[in-house]
Amino acid sequence: MSKTKFYYDKKSLSYKEIKLSTKNRFLNFISFVLASFFFGLMCLFILISTPLVNTPTELTQARELNNYKLQFDLLTKKLNQLEIVLENIEERDNNIYRVLFEANPIDDDIRQAGFGGVNRYSNLEGYENSQLVIETTKKIDILTKQLVIQSKSLDDIEKLVKDKEKMLAAIPSIQPIKNNDLSRIASGFGMRTDPFDKSRKMHKGMDFSAPRNTPVYAASNGKIIRADSRSIGYGKHIRIDHGYGFVTLYAHLNSYNVNRGQTVKKGDIIGFVGNTGRSKGLHLHYEVIKDGKSVNPVNYFYGSLTSEEFDEVLRISVQENQSLD
Repeated sequence: MSKTKFYYDKKSLSYKEIKLSTKNRFLNFISFVLASFFFGLMCLFILISTPLVNTPTELTQARELNNYKLQFDLLTKKLNQLEIVLENIEERDNNIYRVLFEANPIDDDIRQAGFGGVNRYSNLEGYENSQLVIETTKKIDILTKQLVIQSKSLDDIEKLVKDKEKMLAAIPSIQPIKNNDLSRIASGFGMRTDPFDKSRKMHKGMDFSAPRNTPVYAASNGKIIRADSRSIGYGKHIRIDHGYGFVTLYAHLNSYNVNRGQTVKKGDIIGFVGNTGRSKGLHLHYEVIKDGKSVNPVNYFYGSLTSEEFDEVLRISVQENQSLD
């Protein structure tokens, strides 16, 4: 195709060649280049603005955002699992641990309390996935608070366990004379016939008949608060303070194996059977005192007797007979 351009001249009714000057050619070239540039720039802007076409940077960012969203979804699932575990621990804490150790359960309002007042998450607003991020962050904060409360509660339970261990160790739970050393259980707790005036009187303990100098054992851990014969009727006797309101008394002893102020353990030999004081025969008079009131010692013999032996002791102890003191 010829590069020569023609135009039709109406006056001469003929075609004439178009002749452009160098300046006109240059201007036409510049105009073409500028038009092409602006057209290309417009097309590029349209392509960038449309969601159908993404730049490599946008594609990378989109992949990262999708990955973050996936990670948040996984984190949310793990948080939901943690909530279930924590609810189970809270349930056991309130309905087992605290009931067992006689402590008040933690109020649900305290456990479930959120975060009121100022918007704590305003810095997370204004993003594409702000709601997801805010909800996840809020859940983490609430779980953290609940874990702190539960951790403190478990610390309290641990303290209660230690106190309970001390209390259980303080309960006089063994028979003060071994069955192999016993002649018989002469009398139990309750109304009995007095051996001296034959009247019915309250017998505040149990009488264990045994040979002279049969070992007498501490019924539980404690401190010797008396080891003397200055109490009317008891003769040589020992009193042990076990704490938590428990005191045990061992009367009519032949001799002592401990001194006042001494600390003893359950099962330690504290004295020996005798017939001192107001007594009719060799025996040990044993009392359990709780909060200043005498209680039936047979109820505390669970630490040294089998179920069959306990049943037999219980049967004998309820028989109304004559006491030995």
